Amino acid sequence: MTDAQETAADTSLRTTGGAPPDDVAPAPIPLLEPREGIPPVVASDDALAQVVAAFAAGTGPVAVDAERASGYRYGQRAYLVQLRRDGAGSALIDPVGCPDLTSLGEALRGSEWILHAATQDLPCLREIGMAPTELFDTELAGRLAGFPRVGLGAMVENVLGYALEKGHSAVDWSTRPLPDPWLRYAALDVELLIDLRNALEEELDRQGKLEWAQEEFDAIASAPPAPPRKDPWRRTSGMHKVRRRRQMAVVRELWNARDQVAQRRDISPGKVLGDGAIIEAALSLPPNTQALTTLPGFGHRMGRRQLEQWQAAIDRAKALPEAELPQPGQPLLGPPPPRSWADKDPAAAARLSAARAAVSELAERLHMPQENLITPDTVRRVCWEPPKNLTPDAVEDALTTYGARRWQIEQVAPLLLQALTTATA
Repeated sequence: MTDAQETAADTSLRTTGGAPPDDVAPAPIPLLEPREGIPPVVASDDALAQVVAAFAAGTGPVAVDAERASGYRYGQRAYLVQLRRDGAGSALIDPVGCPDLTSLGEALRGSEWILHAATQDLPCLREIGMAPTELFDTELAGRLAGFPRVGLGAMVENVLGYALEKGHSAVDWSTRPLPDPWLRYAALDVELLIDLRNALEEELDRQGKLEWAQEEFDAIASAPPAPPRKDPWRRTSGMHKVRRRRQMAVVRELWNARDQVAQRRDISPGKVLGDGAIIEAALSLPPNTQALTTLPGFGHRMGRRQLEQWQAAIDRAKALPEAELPQPGQPLLGPPPPRSWADKDPAAAARLSAARAAVSELAERLHMPQENLITPDTVRRVCWEPPKNLTPDAVEDALTTYGARRWQIEQVAPLLLQALTTATA
């Protein structure tokens, strides 16, 4: 049994997520104002230069957050960047006025960045010239430490005893000027990140999981940007209703037309035309704009020019030759869906069942989600096509090939080897 397993099993040392027991937990203290008040919004080169100098001179890790306008604007660009560092205080930077933050990113190179749910913010930060070389993800740390709720508000409350006001998380951050209550909320999001990071580091160290977390953080920091998604139109909500290839072509044409309009107008695609409307048009194949107006999502509020634009997309799909129609589904990269394993390969289904049970039991003993212990996709791939020679080294090599980290391999490889061996026998 590893140190982490022993610590997790010792209930006298541990409460859920390291928080105080329910019967002694004091009421959280509302956090209403940043310590130094709401910092001014940085929107000019001169003001940015001052922030760069201040944060370069600061000490210790840097708390970083970003606000996007998801659901309002096209894409996932940042509309506000928040930072805090000892010796520098807090800063709020407007990427609209300062679209290139490369100088700030360079000033912070080599410093540890603290982010909550880093994978959500890193793409929009990279777009404006900011990328960490070292990071600490407080959400992921919470998952590894076994907290049942890992949102920032819940973590700050359970670990530090403060209550964050979260009423502005889904507002339109492209609004200018940004209202003071929103700016206060944004500044408070980084106010306690450093304290949260330090407390979580202690908890992970106590559980024997600190090195595991550091491996995870290093993997996030060194991961390349995700490639563009292939055939994104296939993810249209309600796509499971569309069966025929001609109907799929309508979804594709409408999705692409909508995306072009949304990008040109810098507006969320869902505000241009809803997914439900696209699916209805694909299923109905309306012959003209008059028929189109009878469908949900294409009602009387839509102008004639818009209706003609959507009908033109539908007509393009209806005119395509058979050879140019999309194929149903996408080519599978990897094993088939597990529900079909029993029919396709009963032995593989037995391996997967044994492996899942073993991983689930270990994850429960370690007080962490199964997907953080090892990704379900990795388990499926190893079970569908196991190594020819079932040896410890072969299973470890297979896990390495699928991107598992060293700590994951140490924990899971023996279980998978046993599951594969037993099921095969």
